[in-house]
Amino acid sequence: MTLHDDEIPVDETIVRALLRAERPEWAGLPLARAGAGTDNTMFRLGDELLVRVPRRPFTAGMLSKERHWLPRFAPLLPLAVPEPVHDGRPSAVFPLPWSVYRWIDGAEAGPDTVRDWPAFGRDLAAFVRELHGLDPMDASRAGDLCLYRGGALRDAGDWTGRSFAECAGLVPGIDALERMWREAVALPDPAAPHVWLHSDLKPTNLLVRDGALHAVIDFAGLTRGFPDAEHATIWDFPAPAREAYWAALDLDDATWRRARAWAIVVATGGIAYYRDTFPAFVAECRARLTSVLAFDR
Repeated sequence: MTLHDDEIPVDETIVRALLRAERPEWAGLPLARAGAGTDNTMFRLGDELLVRVPRRPFTAGMLSKERHWLPRFAPLLPLAVPEPVHDGRPSAVFPLPWSVYRWIDGAEAGPDTVRDWPAFGRDLAAFVRELHGLDPMDASRAGDLCLYRGGALRDAGDWTGRSFAECAGLVPGIDALERMWREAVALPDPAAPHVWLHSDLKPTNLLVRDGALHAVIDFAGLTRGFPDAEHATIWDFPAPAREAYWAALDLDDATWRRARAWAIVVATGGIAYYRDTFPAFVAECRARLTSVLAFDR
């Protein structure tokens, strides 16, 4: 399904052609579609590899960012992260860069895979603590590392206001959600310095093995910025995970309110943008907003 006006379609035939041109030793391996998000399409290659292809030009820079930073982060983080093994070049077959990674076994975090939600929340908090504590490595909030998540809430005001308007009648409680967002915008900006952010720690990007959190994938949203936006996805998880996560990081009330506002910003924006093209993602966004409305510390 096409999600963006500038999307470049890709299928197994195109991926095999790319492999024949650059890694012919892999071209004959079994190849199967392994899912697609809003930015990339994935194909499992044999038993040990994953091909990740951007949907549109904007995403190509995100993959380059992953290839540059993940090898530096991997030894310093407490969970497995993707390991890039090939940097694909643009060509006549496909005009954007693409990547190949080591396959990581695991299942999406959810009620059928997570054995202990408080433990899951603590493990996720431990990962966030270590990621946020990484050395800047001479990086700054600029270029591909300057995304809207990690900035000040008020900077997202124009398009967030449009999202609220487009969600009117589609999302129960939209007035209450907009009020929460406006109250958070009125708070002082975070006093914490800019840190490394994954930016999208939702269930589909957290892999579970043997009932416990094992790996964090999809660092396309990697940025440096204020830490509040990192906590937005905690509303995607059951209350015991949220409480354990919050307690483990010992975050204050203002941070909670700004993080909640970021959860609202991303979810309403997702519904407004993808409501006619990506029903599964829209359902995720609706579930997050329902959780925000139902859960208050």
